[in-house]
Amino acid sequence: MQKTSARLLTLLSLLQARRDWPGALLAERLEVSPRTLRRDVERLRGLGYPVTAAKGPDGGYRLDAGADLPPLLFDDEQAVALAVALRSAATTGAGIGDAAARALTTVRQVMPARLRHRIDALPVTAVGRPADGPDTEAASGVLAALGAAVHTREVLRFDHVPVSCPADGRDGAGRAPRRVQPHHLVAREGRWYLVAWDLDREDWRIFRADRIAPRTPTGPRFTPREVPGGDVAAFVDGRFRGSDGAGGWPCRGEVVLDLPAAEVSRYLGNGVAEELGPDRCRLVLGSWSWTALAADLARFDAGVEVVGPDALRTAFARLAERCAAAASGAALPRPGTADPRAANGNTPAPPPESAPAP
Repeated sequence: MQKTSARLLTLLSLLQARRDWPGALLAERLEVSPRTLRRDVERLRGLGYPVTAAKGPDGGYRLDAGADLPPLLFDDEQAVALAVALRSAATTGAGIGDAAARALTTVRQVMPARLRHRIDALPVTAVGRPADGPDTEAASGVLAALGAAVHTREVLRFDHVPVSCPADGRDGAGRAPRRVQPHHLVAREGRWYLVAWDLDREDWRIFRADRIAPRTPTGPRFTPREVPGGDVAAFVDGRFRGSDGAGGWPCRGEVVLDLPAAEVSRYLGNGVAEELGPDRCRLVLGSWSWTALAADLARFDAGVEVVGPDALRTAFARLAERCAAAASGAALPRPGTADPRAANGNTPAPPPESAPAP
């Protein structure tokens, strides 16, 4: 049996990890009798932890929340995980880097020496965006306002600044605010986005949070609708790929490459390579446009045989013209403004607003 002090720490950790504990199961985990468990619970109450008990044959224990709750207990793994998360906070795009650094200092001060040594020895270096690059961090207050609107399911009004305008929003003076039904707040590759149903455009939109200036008060409550496909992560990923948001690339082709599948598969991402021989493979790959797909395949620096579709062959021909012109210094006529996906039967979905092109 553990010593009383160590057992109390274990008991407190168990109570924090699960909302309700049957008394018999808790005693079994601690390897003590029900009588000893009751004494340990009383000791925790004496230290200020509000442990409540449910009577009866199926009774158990619960650690309630309270304003006077003493400092939370973290085991060794939780403490190290917290420190790593705080060190990495500067790369999340949430504008909380300084606050996270102060929080880490506070947490480290109350840790025992063995944990401080483990944290100090962790080779974690958080690399954010370049200092001379654009400021794309979303203010923590903005994220809190967006999250609250999502949680309460209230129509949100905000001023939205496109990428081409200054971040201070001066170009947007006099424009009507956007009105949306906010559904999800999403973090993707160091940026935060709001997924919402645009009431004026009657369609789904994705807004960069660092370009949003919320207005108050919020509007009426709404009944949330389901995002296309039912999976918000797949929906956002699909929109950035240029599809309708249901997932998958809008342009997908099949070729035979003069390279072994083992060599190609290291650079595929979402593609599929099938071995056809020692130096040949069949490759299925997708992209946001046919020209981009042709360029992506050309990077393998090997012979390519297009299996299909014809739109990919056309894209290779156009890309060859551009490469030949670039090599000779000649100028090609400027292409039209039509979307390369729509020209081949693909109807592009509205891109994420104020987001980088896929």
